Amino acid sequence: MLPLIGEGEVVMPDGRQLTSGDALQELGWPILELGPKEGLALINGTQMMLGTGMVALERVTRLAEWADALGAWSLEAWNGLKAAMHPSIHRIRNQAGAMVSAHNVSSWLEGSERVEQPRTYVQDPYSFRCMPQVHGASRDVVEGVRDVFEAEMNAVTDNPLVFPDEDLIVSGGNFHGQPLALAMDRLALAIHEWASISERRVFKMLSGQRGLPAFLAPNPGLNSGFMIPQYTAASLVSFSKQLCTPASADNADSSNGQEDHVSMGANGALQMWRVLEHAEQVLAIEAMCAAQASDLRGGDVAMAPALKQLQASFREGVPFLDEDAVMAPLMAEAVAWIRRGSPRDLADLRASTH
Repeated sequence: MLPLIGEGEVVMPDGRQLTSGDALQELGWPILELGPKEGLALINGTQMMLGTGMVALERVTRLAEWADALGAWSLEAWNGLKAAMHPSIHRIRNQAGAMVSAHNVSSWLEGSERVEQPRTYVQDPYSFRCMPQVHGASRDVVEGVRDVFEAEMNAVTDNPLVFPDEDLIVSGGNFHGQPLALAMDRLALAIHEWASISERRVFKMLSGQRGLPAFLAPNPGLNSGFMIPQYTAASLVSFSKQLCTPASADNADSSNGQEDHVSMGANGALQMWRVLEHAEQVLAIEAMCAAQASDLRGGDVAMAPALKQLQASFREGVPFLDEDAVMAPLMAEAVAWIRRGSPRDLADLRASTH
């Protein structure tokens, strides 16, 4: 809030640190002059946690799409079954998010010869078979959180409140962040579940089953393959479990007992943000493993066209590994790829430019 009134300092998009006055002058923006009580209104409510949550929601919405796309890619690469995505399964349970995720996974797999091949097995592990139920439950939570955040964006969270039509000034509690705090904790857990099930799919792809070499290494034993990225994914998921401890369950008494119950929503927002970053990293590792597994399968059986475009986009920055390599820069590139846009955007862009 301070930069808008010409106070404090800001970091510009190019990394320069300027005084707020200089930054506003460079941008051609006027310094806002606050009216009566507006300064208090800007700092005496839920602005920090709400701002963090709203910025995160854009990335979270995109991550929901990535969870479905990468789950489909991994399922095909692992030689999994498409049957669990059948719409009839999800129609009779009538959970909105699950129906969306099942449709998304099916659409990514459209045209895949691999998932249509005859099998001697009839079921996949839960991390593949239950993708719609898990991914979709998180989707439903996100939509509920969005409702809370959007209501708060249009709310008055100041104190005291002035009602001129009623000739009334009254102290209330709209500044209390409990609605956002509970939503933030739910959002962190929903994001975490995408990462948790993703790491399990990574583990399966490295297990040496269904015709794939152990650790996705062309020469297992001589090379460690993707063992270390799976360690990283497991570590991130484990850390996020701790971060999913509800911040809203905590409380601290302050102001000599006047402020004797607080929401801890700001702490929850920071925890949620960290969980989101971890989830993006875990899903990026799944992309690395799905791409490696798909390449190891070869081209004897056709990939789904949409997944083939997604893989081609990914391979522009992250190569196939035929021997061990330093993984850190490859994982960083995979994360940057995930953050670049939605999976459909990247696949469509690759198709339109080649």
